[in-house]
Amino acid sequence: MKIINMDHVAASPILPEVADAMIPFLKEKYGNPSSMHSLGEEVTEAMDEAREKIAALINATPEEIVFTSGGTEANNWALKGIMQAGRSRGNHLITSSIEHFSIMHAIKALEKMGMEVTRLPVDKYGMVDPDDVRKAITPQTVLISVMHANNEIGSIQPIAEIGRIARENNIPFHTDAVATTGVIPVDVNSLNIDLLSLAANPFYGPHGVGALYIRRGVRISPLIDGGIQEGGRRAGTENILGIVGMGKAAEIAARDMDARLAHLQPLRDRLLKSIPEAIEEVYPVGHPTERLPGNVSVTVRYVEGESMLLFLDMEGIKIASGSACISRSLKVSHVMLAMGIDAGTAQGSLLFTLGVDNTDEDVDDVLRLLPPIVQKLRDMSPLYKRTAKKA
Repeated sequence: MKIINMDHVAASPILPEVADAMIPFLKEKYGNPSSMHSLGEEVTEAMDEAREKIAALINATPEEIVFTSGGTEANNWALKGIMQAGRSRGNHLITSSIEHFSIMHAIKALEKMGMEVTRLPVDKYGMVDPDDVRKAITPQTVLISVMHANNEIGSIQPIAEIGRIARENNIPFHTDAVATTGVIPVDVNSLNIDLLSLAANPFYGPHGVGALYIRRGVRISPLIDGGIQEGGRRAGTENILGIVGMGKAAEIAARDMDARLAHLQPLRDRLLKSIPEAIEEVYPVGHPTERLPGNVSVTVRYVEGESMLLFLDMEGIKIASGSACISRSLKVSHVMLAMGIDAGTAQGSLLFTLGVDNTDEDVDDVLRLLPPIVQKLRDMSPLYKRTAKKA
């Protein structure tokens, strides 16, 4: 059976060039960068080279990049580290109501420690209003954190304007850019970003490695205590294998970004247009234009998303229903609820996230297979039968 991966938000394949760059560090280049001898020096040089490539991808300096185990650690560190470092200034944090769970749960932990949090609403497209950010600022505000783009609905936030508001008020601004870095152009200077979380896999690097960009001069407390690695900011022996892969993937992302965008956007637009045309009562979710190039998020009424997902899986098509972090929980998406979508409609969510390996033929297969699957499931739905009779 042909396997079609349209769940790149959960996992993207490692590019062959990336895998080739990593192989020597599985064999002869096994040193520890903390060692003073030549085995340590050669991996330190490789780590420094990777740091330079990642910094170049977001227009930062290498010294502003600190490696982590992934986006979740970077998000936790940004929030907890800044709030801890700023305790003498205040205890208030501003965020959005549609953040990733690694932000939401970190914030809940901060609330238990006495921090005050303002969760901003979003409109029907999942967009934060920058004026709401401005109005939420108090003399106690220590941090503003709003994700660059939502991994579930694809909407890209007005980050530059939010960052400008934060800078005008001398408040550090963090953005979870795991869904955007290496996927669309990201410039920490033009976007007025002070801290940025990123991970390797969304731009075809390895899992389990990421980084936190920390603008020079920003005060942040460590999240992990121990040794003096990463300039004393993040303890623990570095994941050299992952870091080398991430650096190579960043280099390729910078080189190939325009070509990737030109490939992905037509596939995305075709699915967003054709699925609602082929199936009645299907509605696109997210901003119609300000959205990730490979993101196709829709809701299908009268059918559960998990059922459609499983039927497509049997046909070799791999997709998601809601975000990857809730796909096994059977919970209604907090993102869609925040957008004003009712729980019943949100249960019918389908998320296609396209990658460089997807083709027009893959889209053809979705458009051929999905309509009869939906009709089969609707024929078994009492709610759909009652609605059809009324019509």
